[in-house]
Amino acid sequence: MSKYEVIYILDSRLSDGDKTEVGKQVTELVNKLGGKVVDSKVWIDRQKMAFAIKKAWEGTYYLLNVEMPGGEVARLRRELQINERVLRFLIVSAPEAVQVA
Repeated sequence: MSKYEVIYILDSRLSDGDKTEVGKQVTELVNKLGGKVVDSKVWIDRQKMAFAIKKAWEGTYYLLNVEMPGGEVARLRRELQINERVLRFLIVSAPEAVQVA
């Protein structure tokens, strides 16, 4: 299993319930694809963006550290693109030995 960092942005105007629901959907999707979410957190709450995305000027950024098979990343990407509440996302491979001071 490979390690990845998944960052996704939701419209900050969504209710807390909607944000929690999207978080559960993403976690369930990773589990369904044979992976697991190691860590999940709100990275930045209510960040003003440089330009509007789907008429939203502020977003809430979420950071997930996941372990999943490399072949399933394309499917995760496709599912995040389909989700109307996800404004933008980024999936990057995480190096094995990352030390945060």
